[in-house]
Amino acid sequence: MVRFRTHKESLVSYWTQKRVVVTGGAGFLGQHVVQRLQKLGADVFIPRRKDYDFTTLEACKRCMQDARPEVVIHGAAYYGGIWINQLYPGKIYYENLVMGANIMEASRQADVKKFVAIGTACSYPGYLEGTLSEKDLWNGIPHDTVVNYGLTKKMMAVQALAYKKQYGFTAIHLILTNLYGPGASYNPDRSHVVAALIRKFVEAKLAKAPTVEVWGSGKPVREFLYVEDCADGILRAAELCNDIQPLNVGTGIGTSIRELAETTHELSGFRGSITWNTSKPDGQMKKVLDVSRMRNTLNWAPSTLLRDGLRKTIAWYESHKEEADSRP
Repeated sequence: MVRFRTHKESLVSYWTQKRVVVTGGAGFLGQHVVQRLQKLGADVFIPRRKDYDFTTLEACKRCMQDARPEVVIHGAAYYGGIWINQLYPGKIYYENLVMGANIMEASRQADVKKFVAIGTACSYPGYLEGTLSEKDLWNGIPHDTVVNYGLTKKMMAVQALAYKKQYGFTAIHLILTNLYGPGASYNPDRSHVVAALIRKFVEAKLAKAPTVEVWGSGKPVREFLYVEDCADGILRAAELCNDIQPLNVGTGIGTSIRELAETTHELSGFRGSITWNTSKPDGQMKKVLDVSRMRNTLNWAPSTLLRDGLRKTIAWYESHKEEADSRP
């Protein structure tokens, strides 16, 4: 994080005593954003669902009245892996769409100075493969396995464009790649590929199992961003960006699922073998973000190498296994 640290004095000045609402601030990504904001001297408000149900505009407006934020970072979301999308497509669609619309509208009414929408690479057209640049976002609908989630996030970018045009409202839209790291959900129904693999290999090691099954051929290429790097990037973008055009946030480095699995296998200490279940689908063969605009705009790039991030994440999971497995 060398480049980020050279910018630290500016960040401290920007965030010191600034009132910030972080929706989803107790979640996987949100907790890391909150920790950084607090260290930088921000006055952080973390709304909880039991107090503020963001599927109602009234609760969103009450949150703004209670917190009086200058900046809102909207990271709250209901999501999960492919299994969750198959089980609850309607719930995922409705809650994310309405939460995004409500919290941005309440922020506008409360004269929030900057709104930071946390989007997802799932919003990119499902037929596209390769390296995806921001201009590709509008070239089609998301993959059918995540369309109910991806479109809700894309609509926040549309809302930001409309609000800028009519109200002069300042909102930025950050498109995040696949995240991993301490604090993720390792619940099999909610976890994504890195967390799922870590749990499989650690549990196989503890059980002295002979093999671990991994779905697919291992050939698809994906991109993985360490969550602490992502939190740094979000805060940097919140300070420096005012462009209404969405901005990719990632590493720009593709890694095959086979390489990911083999590295996790090695670092976990599991001594058995990997069995590839090729009857399971691979999905898109390559999905990596073009981060050239991010590098130029933020003068920043993530610093955690995948191998180092995996090592730290495995260590965290082993020491927090019971908590991590029970996280919803």
